[in-house]
Amino acid sequence: MLQSYYTVKKEGMDEIIIQKSRFIGYVRRVETEEAAQHFIQEIKKKHADATHNCSAYMIGENDQIQKANDDGEPSGTAGVPMLEVLKKQKLKDTAVVVTRYFGGIKLGAGGLIRAYGNTTSQAIKTTGVVKRQLMQGFSITVDYTLLGKLENELRKSEYILETINYMDKVECIVYVESGKEKEFQVWITNLTSDQAEVKQTAKKYIEIDV
Repeated sequence: MLQSYYTVKKEGMDEIIIQKSRFIGYVRRVETEEAAQHFIQEIKKKHADATHNCSAYMIGENDQIQKANDDGEPSGTAGVPMLEVLKKQKLKDTAVVVTRYFGGIKLGAGGLIRAYGNTTSQAIKTTGVVKRQLMQGFSITVDYTLLGKLENELRKSEYILETINYMDKVECIVYVESGKEKEFQVWITNLTSDQAEVKQTAKKYIEIDV
């Protein structure tokens, strides 16, 4: 598993007008090629009357699956520049569809490359990017007397306080960047004067806004 990687938030869209042509960019996080194809077909169905519905996606831990489709635009002027944006921003598990309604003015190859690239960038920016960081989970159990101090210090720290469970004692579920587990345990011991019960739980990806 990767320690961290970048991807988009669940989904989003934006549009720009270039020389009277309307370009609408759709972005979605996808984890399989099947999901990417489903997304593309969904947008094609939604915009069945559009001049073009061009697409690109990059999937897999090592970007194993990379596809670009010009959907009738001159070869290399739409899907490839869209895919290049995904590569440049190092986005994994991401699919983009750019729908074009022709406005009557031809843009030329260079103009098309810029238009599809810019629409992709704008749609990604509007959707938002996250860093998925692999983190180690910890269960920290303390008496109620320590909760205020513990919660306050956790919220100020680099660690991620995900949940507080109120039981006989208080349990805080915290996530720590892989490799910093020992450092965290020492920090908790010092903070609570060794009054906390600390248990490791499962690892998982935590999403951090970029």
